[in-house]
Amino acid sequence: QVQLVESGGGSVQAGGSLRLSCAASGRTVSTYARGWFRQAPGKEREFVAAISRTGSSTVYADSVKGRFTISRDNAKNAALLQMNSLKPEDTAKYYCAVQTSLRRVEGMGFMREYDYWGQGTQVTVSS
Repeated sequence: QVQLVESGGGSVQAGGSLRLSCAASGRTVSTYARGWFRQAPGKEREFVAAISRTGSSTVYADSVKGRFTISRDNAKNAALLQMNSLKPEDTAKYYCAVQTSLRRVEGMGFMREYDYWGQGTQVTVSS
């Protein structure tokens, strides 16, 4: 079993920044891909960003490219999402997810490729 806990959400004005953190505990997950997804009210959950097991590969949704940066700290079993230049349309509940086995890098953007999910942290961006 893996437990994921997100933190760092909050309310900011447009143009502001937030840094989300996802702490993993339980089964060691430092060597597998980590991802961030988000879900706005009335919408389906969507991919935001992902990072490979070594950190050498990252993938971003077009809507966040150039503004968000995903990273990982394997020593702490943590995944981070630095969000800059936030827009009202970034308002959503953000979820972190983890793979527990080695899989293709091309699949990092798909929800079905992830095995465990956190409970989410709310991000609200006001105009």
